[in-house]
Amino acid sequence: MIIAAVLIGLGTFMAQLADRLTPAPASATTARAVVVEPVAAGQRSLSIPSDQRGHFRAEGRIDGQRINFMVDTGASLVALNESSAARFGLRPARGAYTATVTTANGTVKAARARLPMLELGEITVRDVDALVLPDEALSENLLGLSFLSRLKRFAYASGQMVLEQ
Repeated sequence: MIIAAVLIGLGTFMAQLADRLTPAPASATTARAVVVEPVAAGQRSLSIPSDQRGHFRAEGRIDGQRINFMVDTGASLVALNESSAARFGLRPARGAYTATVTTANGTVKAARARLPMLELGEITVRDVDALVLPDEALSENLLGLSFLSRLKRFAYASGQMVLEQ
């Protein structure tokens, strides 16, 4: 378990380092196709292919509205930038930014939030803890462990991130 945690942390660090060193092509910012497969009665599986830079991007829905995420197993919570959060009615007051968050870009203040429902393909998780960060601190929304840890499992296999509920 410790080795797996170290490898996940190292993978996240390397992905962030690659982001800083490699300019993103325009096609890399679009969500990739995902495959939803029934696993067993009542279970769903979602396979997300990695992009050219090894990241896993998926289109999700919050309260039925589309939103793009990058899957980040190193993020404790789902993280939304202010612009995206505002589309879902999440507009924290300035005084609500009380959580201190360490990102690849440094330490910033964030506002705690709870998402009533977050969907990825046929996978649905309710009451998901999230953070809202200033746009300048978070360029893309992150699908973190507050969503992923509520699944039956999530794993990396053959260039795909596989989520099961």
